[in-house]
Amino acid sequence: MITARPFERRRELGEFVRAHRERLTPAEVGLPARHRRRTPGLRREEVAQLCGLSTTWYTWIEQGRDVSVSPTALARLANTLQLGRAERTYLFEMAAKRDPDQGRIEADQPPAAALACVQTIGCPAYILDRGWNARSWNAAAERLFVGWLDQPGERNLLRFIFQWRDARSLICGWEDRARRVAAEFRADCSAHLNDASLRLLIDGLHQDSQEFAHFWDEHGVLEREGGERTFNHPTDGFIRYQQVTFNLAGYPDLKLTMLVPAPSSD
Repeated sequence: MITARPFERRRELGEFVRAHRERLTPAEVGLPARHRRRTPGLRREEVAQLCGLSTTWYTWIEQGRDVSVSPTALARLANTLQLGRAERTYLFEMAAKRDPDQGRIEADQPPAAALACVQTIGCPAYILDRGWNARSWNAAAERLFVGWLDQPGERNLLRFIFQWRDARSLICGWEDRARRVAAEFRADCSAHLNDASLRLLIDGLHQDSQEFAHFWDEHGVLEREGGERTFNHPTDGFIRYQQVTFNLAGYPDLKLTMLVPAPSSD
């Protein structure tokens, strides 16, 4: 997250928008180039017209004035300027707005290499999507998570923790972990609570699990952190790991979790 004072953000937003306007040619946005232009790129009035803003309002944005632009208008501006994923994120961050199309953009299918990377990891590893469904995992994770990754069909981590009875015996200190998981998930999906699939998941868990309903209604919010994770595995007995989690570059809703064997305390 970039931190800056409001006037610095407005100035940076204006300079950013102007730079991208000047890089575009009329042909790239479907406008005829009828005569020679004295300045590079598009004119302010052309960009304003293309994204449905008044020329005055758009000019004020470039000038860094204190104007409020709706997220929908910013989305149209981002599309008009043909911004890439990172550029679009930067635009909304400088404007201190939430991208209304973020859910659609981040739901794009990640490259196969991102999902295949877990197979190169020696310790248990898996990738979760926005709804905490396992999208990829390795054999070590499948062996560890009995009842979750070794089962066919939906492999949702929340459903496993709160609805699979053997999760309570597999996960040491189940109640503390389950409470924390609910708080981490609330923080994780805070930007997407209007997502229909997330609402369906949350409502279903709220109805089917008294523990989830109780923890969710506590409105706890926690960052997803690493640390010690312990398990009572039905075959391997007591196991200790250190959990490490990363966001995948370019896909902020995908999280790679690795469970690194903890050093022996002997």
